[in-house]
Amino acid sequence: MSTGRAGDKIFVSAARGSGLTVLAIVAAIAVFLIWKAIPALQANEASFLTSEEWNPNAKPPEFGIAQLAYGTIMSSLIAMVIATPIAIGIALFISFYAPRRLASGLGYIVDLLAAVPSIVYGLWGLIFLSQYMDDAGEFLSAVLGWIPLFSTDSPGRNSMFAAGVVLAIMILPIISSISREVFLQVPQAHVEASLALGATRWEMIRMSVLPYGRSGMIGASMLGLGRALGETIAVAMVLTFVPGINWSILENGGNTFAANIANSFAEASETGRGALVASGLVLFVITLLVNMAARAVVARRKEFV
Repeated sequence: MSTGRAGDKIFVSAARGSGLTVLAIVAAIAVFLIWKAIPALQANEASFLTSEEWNPNAKPPEFGIAQLAYGTIMSSLIAMVIATPIAIGIALFISFYAPRRLASGLGYIVDLLAAVPSIVYGLWGLIFLSQYMDDAGEFLSAVLGWIPLFSTDSPGRNSMFAAGVVLAIMILPIISSISREVFLQVPQAHVEASLALGATRWEMIRMSVLPYGRSGMIGASMLGLGRALGETIAVAMVLTFVPGINWSILENGGNTFAANIANSFAEASETGRGALVASGLVLFVITLLVNMAARAVVARRKEFV
């Protein structure tokens, strides 16, 4: 409740203005994207939502986002499946298992990984990681080949799976750092009470730490997912472009919204640039929906905040 002091009124006005400014910026971005995308969408001769072809520079232009949407979502899901359990395990180890000196050093290293530029990850994935994707693909195909996603006779080095692994390494420090901060906020009384009742360290974590930090872990995962969805350079360097949707994540080929924009913008015509903006608008909407879903999930866990 406001006390009527001048300082309080200034603070409230500044906070309200900051919030409204963020909303105005988001709205301005949406309006700009829609304005630039409309001419290209009107000229498009293919189904924008279902077509796998991307040829906006042709006459007449034909382009669709089906392959881009599949590649973006699939590579991000692969990254999340790999990174989330590892990142949470690292956060738990640093918070509750590692000696204090070791925990401090590990925390610093994990935080430092978040500052590595995307192009470095892309070069590492292209030059080093891709060498081992053939063997990894053959193993996964032999074990999980009965699943269509892993079914292939020719696993490639520049596959959707390779891109997902690079993305997983990129988002791992984000999820781990935020989860670690959440775990450290667990009331010490909860931890001590669990241990006093005879719980093992894992039972204490399962009964006291994880329920308390569930909303924080979800928020951390969604931030990591947001970076994976919009990552450009690393995916563009690792993933080989092959037209059309390839349902096997172990074969070469694929594309994403961000990588397609980075690779196509320089040679795009006016209609092509409008098509790229339209694809960026879809990515913008997907990101907003992901964040709204995360907020809805977190709101249901307010009792642990």
